[in-house]
Amino acid sequence: MGIAAKSPKNGAVRGAVHRHEHLSREGLLERAFTFAFRGLVYAQIWEDPDIDMEALVITPDSHVVAIASGGCNVFSYLTANPKAITAVDLNPAHVALNKLKRAAALHLPDQQAFHRFFGQADKAENTQAYWTHIRPHLDDATRTYWEHRSATGVRRIEGFTTGFYKQGVLGKLIGFVHWLARRYGVDPQEILQARSIEEQQAIFEAKLAPIFDKKFLRWLVDQPAALFGFGIPPAQYDLLKADDQAGITGALKSRLRKLACDFDVKDNYYAWQAFGRGYGQGPEAPLPPYLQAKHFDAVRDRAARVEVRHQNMSEYLESMPAQSLDRYVLLDAQDWMTDAQLTRLWTAITRTAKPGARVLYRTAAAPDVVQGHIPDTLLGQWDYAPQALRDDWTRRDRSAVYGATHLWTLKPHA
Repeated sequence: MGIAAKSPKNGAVRGAVHRHEHLSREGLLERAFTFAFRGLVYAQIWEDPDIDMEALVITPDSHVVAIASGGCNVFSYLTANPKAITAVDLNPAHVALNKLKRAAALHLPDQQAFHRFFGQADKAENTQAYWTHIRPHLDDATRTYWEHRSATGVRRIEGFTTGFYKQGVLGKLIGFVHWLARRYGVDPQEILQARSIEEQQAIFEAKLAPIFDKKFLRWLVDQPAALFGFGIPPAQYDLLKADDQAGITGALKSRLRKLACDFDVKDNYYAWQAFGRGYGQGPEAPLPPYLQAKHFDAVRDRAARVEVRHQNMSEYLESMPAQSLDRYVLLDAQDWMTDAQLTRLWTAITRTAKPGARVLYRTAAAPDVVQGHIPDTLLGQWDYAPQALRDDWTRRDRSAVYGATHLWTLKPHA
């Protein structure tokens, strides 16, 4: 999810998220949302990088520009061998996480240490690895972020010894959902022990699906602020609510059913994050591409190609020469943009795009948020991927979060 690319400490972010007057109901929700997103939101990104790479068709000449979020996809794109990747984000916590991953890929001693740090993320050795191998290669701002002490005196970097994927707004919300499920006598981790998809489906329908009929849960998800932890701001909440006849509860239930029932848990690390609060362990455990042992050498050799910038996407693009970029990954950030913001962004994309450039993004609901919201003179320069192809990408996205996947390709004559 890309809404975490925003920080309430930045005036540009407030301008992006805040659409309504301060004291209106909508305005208060928007300001509560930006307040909740002051720190780390996503320890792991929730867009399937295998689908991304298939749709983007990254080549050795590609310069990819992506909203960074948790960085999993940025570093997974390295397995496709692009010329360069620029990761931009307005959330300083996500900038610090991406810079940590870059330094770790370049300077940790081996694949085992890299996997222990980000694949297990709960080992005492990780703190020492930070001080010995990673810290000397970080800039001052990134060091300051990871070495900041909480009110209890614990440094942020120590989260990698206690379970990093339980950190952040989303990680803590998943923890709360697990706690709530146990109050109803359900252990979400049970689904990870299923031996077949059919068994996963049986567990979901018998134990998880009935939770959505509980009065407290239905009341809770009817409060827009309750879903801030999923990275859903008020504008996106309204889109998601309208996407299912059963409202927001039905939309969430259908997404969770897809995550639990449509993919074998032995192949889906998103299911492990949702139901197990971390990656599975062992040589056969599913992992994002950048953490897979077979890709370690490529990730290490190419990590220096990643540039991480604490910057707004439009501002970055406006600073670049015309026809200098090839691939754009916008996550779901456009769901909360106004028409003026969309027009600014697509003006910058179109100016910097080479013929054949591709723009990939997702939306919480099925309808596109770009068509009809930017001038035809801009969008007319782009070809929309066929519906059947977009539907197939959405169906196979193992994160199971989004209503639709969208891809546009710049026409040769643009």
